[in-house]
Amino acid sequence: MNSLLETFAKYLDFSQAQLESILSKSLNEVLVLPEIQQELAGLDIHLLKETLPTAGVVLAQELPPFYNWLTNELGVKRVPDSPEHATTWVIGFLNNQETLTHLVELHRPVTRPALEASVPRLIGLFDGVEDARVRNEWQKAIAALCLVLVVDAREQDRATVAA
Repeated sequence: MNSLLETFAKYLDFSQAQLESILSKSLNEVLVLPEIQQELAGLDIHLLKETLPTAGVVLAQELPPFYNWLTNELGVKRVPDSPEHATTWVIGFLNNQETLTHLVELHRPVTRPALEASVPRLIGLFDGVEDARVRNEWQKAIAALCLVLVVDAREQDRATVAA
């Protein structure tokens, strides 16, 4: 858990205390938080769109071993058979064709522990990008999207416990 908070704090403009508060809220509450809106609005969409080819190469190279790790180490059952879906979704999101709520729906089958364990490693897929500005922007974008996924996973867990 601490590693997860440290990861989010490293790439997003939130303290660990702010992150703990955010992670305790519902998805609907988080999506309208001014600080979340500011974080998402602060993404350099132009740079992200411009460097999609770089991200595509990283994802094509790094996602297959990541997917194997998800399957073999974390026991995730439904793992894509290629990195194409991730690249397509990122392109769709950057072009305002995909929504955060759709991303959340796609990831609901992943257990909270597996999701949380995978966040630092997923963000780390971009560690090898030489251009620091490009690397940092992609890691920030992935962290912001993962934060939303973790918020939802925690909300789903709370709902299951309450039921």
